[in-house]
Amino acid sequence: NAGSPEAARRLIAMSRPIRRTLVETYLCNRGIKPVRDAGALRFHPRCYYRPDDMSPTEMWPAMIAAVTDLSGAVTGAHRTWLAPDGFGKAPVDTPRRAMGGLLGHAVRFGAADDVLAVGEGIETMLSLRCALPAMPMAAALSANHLAAVLLPLTLRRLYIARDADAAGDMALAVLTERAEAAGIEALALSPRTSDFNEDLRAFGLVALRASLRIQLTPQDVGRFMRRRMTRTGSQGS
Repeated sequence: NAGSPEAARRLIAMSRPIRRTLVETYLCNRGIKPVRDAGALRFHPRCYYRPDDMSPTEMWPAMIAAVTDLSGAVTGAHRTWLAPDGFGKAPVDTPRRAMGGLLGHAVRFGAADDVLAVGEGIETMLSLRCALPAMPMAAALSANHLAAVLLPLTLRRLYIARDADAAGDMALAVLTERAEAAGIEALALSPRTSDFNEDLRAFGLVALRASLRIQLTPQDVGRFMRRRMTRTGSQGS
């Protein structure tokens, strides 16, 4: 089965770390650098792409993301096919596709304990990681999957990075209700544009950090922002 968890695990095993690959080029072109805790991301230089059942199979370079459950076991994979130079996605009809078991699971950056930020897209959450590199994050890959993402038992506060559209609003409402029912404080992170990657590219990292600062609890500003500012000086302000 091409869409099974086993097939997803094989694809991930056949891929390699992203350092010095087109994935780094692609992410850098989206304003994302460097990528911390990038173990969930891999690179495949010739990943199969088939537009539909009647079409021949093509091969394009791809960013491969491991989808994992709360224990870290791989349940699925997400593919983003890339242009041959890494500047943008491949010129195909559906440059993003997921496979395997997705419901409840996510692409994870950092190990969650008591605080976690979740959102839809990989680039969205990596953009937040640029501003909050110490905060664990997870990308659920779609609004429907964000609403259904499983939450760690140790979680006390959940930041929900919403996409500014109707589906994003619905996912925020459903996940907020689920979190609060489990005794978890849920707080929305709202972008100035359609999503946080667009914010990063439009306004820059300093402005993104400033907009996030007023959306975090004071203790999380101290925990996830100030320590970095002290280390990096004016660059992190």
